Amino acid sequence: QVQLRESGGGAVQTGESLRLSCAHSGVSYTSDWLAWFRQAPGKEREGVAAIYPGGDPTYYADSVKGRFTISHDLDKSELHLQLDNLKPEDTGMYYCAADLRSGYKWSTQRGYNYWGQGTQVSVSS
Repeated sequence: QVQLRESGGGAVQTGESLRLSCAHSGVSYTSDWLAWFRQAPGKEREGVAAIYPGGDPTYYADSVKGRFTISHDLDKSELHLQLDNLKPEDTGMYYCAADLRSGYKWSTQRGYNYWGQGTQVSVSS
């Protein structure tokens, strides 16, 4: 049984940082894609970052390149997303996703088989 559990969200001000974590079980870091998505109120869920099975390469949405960093802790079976220099437009519910089906781009929501419940990030100006 696959389980994904996000944590680390919170309310911060512009320019501050957060570190999100996704504890996972039932997925394999060496064979399954892992990714972060976010959804702002009234908007579609969008891909933020993803990590190829085994850890390399990594992928980012243009809007977060240079500010967000995706990584994985193999010992703890945790996916992380470091969010630096946060902006109000980064506000949203952040979701962990796993197991990208063949033929889908990493940033395609419907391509993933498993999802966590999300953790809220709120950035005020």
